[in-house]
Amino acid sequence: MNIVRLDKKEDNDKAYIYKSPIGDLILSVDNTSKYITSLGFHIIDNIKILYDEPSVIKKAKKELDGYFSKRLKLFSIPLALYGTDFQYNVWLETYKIPFGNIVTYSDISKKVSDSRGSISRAVGNAEGKNNIAIIIPCHRVVGANKKLTGYAGGLDKKEYLLRHEGFNIINSKIK
Repeated sequence: MNIVRLDKKEDNDKAYIYKSPIGDLILSVDNTSKYITSLGFHIIDNIKILYDEPSVIKKAKKELDGYFSKRLKLFSIPLALYGTDFQYNVWLETYKIPFGNIVTYSDISKKVSDSRGSISRAVGNAEGKNNIAIIIPCHRVVGANKKLTGYAGGLDKKEYLLRHEGFNIINSKIK
């Protein structure tokens, strides 16, 4: 796992497109072009799409090809994250969820906090701010009753990714 934490949020107006089975994915890198800083589903205004790809983008696309063809189960590309301590810890735990497995928001809350009471909602909020979808697999985090809940790309994409990983889903619930 090669995940670093950024001290401050970088303003990046450059992006690269990856054509996936669930639509165009938008990849961004840090200012040094050594780390992936985002993988999202929507093009943001004022973003300049580039085609001269740094090696980390080429590697990311190769790994995404492997994931979507079921040859790759764990990503190894270097990532750079910016967020609060809590968010960072949630994302690290989420990164550890193996291909073809799910956990609940409550499962993650127990791993990142020793506070009493439920912090599952805070985990859900942190997952909603995950800028590196699929690679940090927040699609593998579900409600306590195995119901699919929130996903930045839309529940249809979350359902696609979980079906891709072998889950049977009926009425937005894993069976």
